[in-house]
Amino acid sequence: MSSVKSGIDLELHQLSLLATAGYFLGLHIRFTSPLLTFQTYNQKWIDHYTENGFVLRDPMTAWGFSKVGRIRWSDPDLPDPFGLFIEAEKFGLNFGVTVSCGPIKSRTIASLARDDREFRDAEIDKITAIVQRLHEMTEPPEELTQAQVEALRCIAGGDRHAAAAEKLGISESALKARISSARVRLMARTTAEAIQRAKDYRLI
Repeated sequence: MSSVKSGIDLELHQLSLLATAGYFLGLHIRFTSPLLTFQTYNQKWIDHYTENGFVLRDPMTAWGFSKVGRIRWSDPDLPDPFGLFIEAEKFGLNFGVTVSCGPIKSRTIASLARDDREFRDAEIDKITAIVQRLHEMTEPPEELTQAQVEALRCIAGGDRHAAAAEKLGISESALKARISSARVRLMARTTAEAIQRAKDYRLI
């Protein structure tokens, strides 16, 4: 897990260097919820975006779900009927690019911004490669082991560790090991997050 995390951190650092006005990255969006989300936009823009419910009118989101590839925000093929890009410019997001990859059931969408100039073709190529690598590095599992499923189900059902271990006929430390391995497999920070992801992916 630590090697994967360091690899992810390295790729995100490269995105930060390219996106001088910040970025948003949603990895493996399933049932409208990403497995992992990273963003470095100005907090004032994030708050403004959230408070106004812009996600429902965001041309980058709509494009990202309808197509795979990459597109500059200034491209005439990217319609912006609600003027979101005009709003973004007030917060220094003057130029941008959106990259989308992966199947529709597990789509990854990234949007990056600059305040000074358009992204160059070579930079967009680099961004596309980084996003693709991040998509592959964070691929969710197709299944969990039976032991992991049983442990998560017990905790999801409200059992405490001791009760869950007794129910499964194992030691409490063995139960914790199963839960820990499930968290790693699901790239979850907490047991609650692991349970939610396992449910989202219909693994338990």
